[in-house]
Amino acid sequence: MTMGTTVKIGAALAASALVLTACSSGSSEETAASAAPSSSASCEADGTLKLGAILPQTGSLSYLGPPEFAGVDLAIAEVNDAGGVLGEQVEVFRADSGDTTTSIAVTAADEQLQRGVDAIIGAASSGVSLTFIDKVTQAGVLQFSPANTGLVFSDYPDTGLYFRTAPSDLFQGAVLAEVAASDGITKPAVLALQDAYGEGLAGSFADNFTAAGGTLALDPVIYDPQAPSFEAEVGQAKASDPDAVVLIGFEESKKIVQELIKQGIGPDKVQLYLVDGNLSQTLGDGLPDGILEGAKGTQPGVETSDELRAALLEIDPELVDFNYAPESYDAVTTIALGAELAQSDCGADIAAVLVEVTNNGAECTNFADCKAKIDAGEDFNYNGQSGPISFDENGDPSEATMGVYIYRADNQYASEDFVSGQVPSGS
Repeated sequence: MTMGTTVKIGAALAASALVLTACSSGSSEETAASAAPSSSASCEADGTLKLGAILPQTGSLSYLGPPEFAGVDLAIAEVNDAGGVLGEQVEVFRADSGDTTTSIAVTAADEQLQRGVDAIIGAASSGVSLTFIDKVTQAGVLQFSPANTGLVFSDYPDTGLYFRTAPSDLFQGAVLAEVAASDGITKPAVLALQDAYGEGLAGSFADNFTAAGGTLALDPVIYDPQAPSFEAEVGQAKASDPDAVVLIGFEESKKIVQELIKQGIGPDKVQLYLVDGNLSQTLGDGLPDGILEGAKGTQPGVETSDELRAALLEIDPELVDFNYAPESYDAVTTIALGAELAQSDCGADIAAVLVEVTNNGAECTNFADCKAKIDAGEDFNYNGQSGPISFDENGDPSEATMGVYIYRADNQYASEDFVSGQVPSGS
């Protein structure tokens, strides 16, 4: 594939309802109405938009925390520099989400709700979000994740109070399957961590790859990310004689790559594919020089612009990865615009207009410009740093872009291609 092209999934993959073609925004009052929250919780608007950010500072996705927090902080700075929301400065309360091995996120959610936040941004992990989504949405508070891709959220009973700027893994699975098929892969082995994200993405990849006529080397191998060793799982993959390994995981992925190398099916021997949960510039730290060269990975979102990178580095000069920083920026900006459009800082009121914020009218790409359209009584369509969002009735982006990245000889990755398309709703 070549840079900047748009890939069309073949007929077999298209049958799965994912059409990867150039697409345009569009919505209707009917769509907006179907997305409106139905929570019976009372709304306590006080004129000040308060946000909680529950994102990973520790745990298996801790490398995603810095860019996500930077995206949140940058957006809040821009919103407040533009006069704030409803004439008041936006407040944010930061907290660690940890991972599914702890109750850190649940405790953080309790604390944020006690502070009276109107919306919570997070978590990054689909599994972690599932640990506190019920208490947040049942409290009438908006939950907005910049990174959840789990299929379960598309039709989750969230009373219209859950949104995300990352597309469901119906999209990533199809793109990854197309990338592998285009590379001539015919018999991949899939290793995936045991949680909603890992198993959902493994299933999406498998369904799309086999629908296109491919064959898996064996059924996806689902592993415990806390296991002391991955020797047995890698051994299973090796015994199947695959021509590629698709690794769907988080921080433990480095240990699995080391085990792949040890057993003779490392990235220098067998094509390796990674995903958004483990695509990192630090994955190669401690690995042999050049061992990752040619490995590929997928990550939702358009390429992070040089301008945005520079702005994020001003927020956090130590940033190495920029994964989900644009989506985090967009989460804050979209919520802020929703509050302005609804003329309320209440989470349920904001949720009721988010479809309208991302679908109707003239395009604008930042808070100040979009707010000017609101003030002028003009329809607008917020297209963010992560690309067009266009929420559907489930709170999912109805269109998205997936980046395809490839590792160079220095064990660092660079963009290879970007695939844009419409994302089916529902799981």
